[in-house]
Amino acid sequence: MRDFHRPVQFGGNEFEDAAGGTDPAEVSFVAHETARSLLSRARTSQDPDTLENLLSYTDTYGLAELAELWSLSPADTLPGVLWRLYLMRAFIGKNPVDVSFAFQAGQDALSTVDPVVAGVESPVGPDEVRATADEVLRGAFQGDFAVALERAAAFCRVTAAGCTERANQIETLNHEDAHALTKRALRLMTMADEFVEGARLWRADALD
Repeated sequence: MRDFHRPVQFGGNEFEDAAGGTDPAEVSFVAHETARSLLSRARTSQDPDTLENLLSYTDTYGLAELAELWSLSPADTLPGVLWRLYLMRAFIGKNPVDVSFAFQAGQDALSTVDPVVAGVESPVGPDEVRATADEVLRGAFQGDFAVALERAAAFCRVTAAGCTERANQIETLNHEDAHALTKRALRLMTMADEFVEGARLWRADALD
């Protein structure tokens, strides 16, 4: 477990109160401070409600507060990685049926270990992919951070493979939808690569 320096002590409105100004240096400072402090709080709190509140924050308040804090952070930083984890969870929560179909299609198409690493329960359905999203974020907050990122990466790769499979199937029937699925697959693969790099940096004690 990492030792985060000078953690900000949060109350009940951590994201709202922490949002800074528009100066790039200030935005970067606040992003890193809140990310460090959030992770430190999740890992040291003895209150089970703390973790559940962190997991479900975007369900209640949406992504806007987090976007203001972290969305401009590079992918190879702690706030950038946390933003992408929340973004992945929100994507799954908003599209659980589509994501479950894509994951199943990718699982059927791939011969890699990614479906096993992703750890989605079978049979794959909306509840299972939502549960996996929560497990990944929970693992990042209280488990092995690098392992959680690798699990997120595997999930993204499998889902991307499913999107690609579906795009190929409907290409001649619906070019517009096929194009949208291909773009989604590319975004998921990019995110997977970012999670892998984040895991590498974490293990090297270089993710800040």
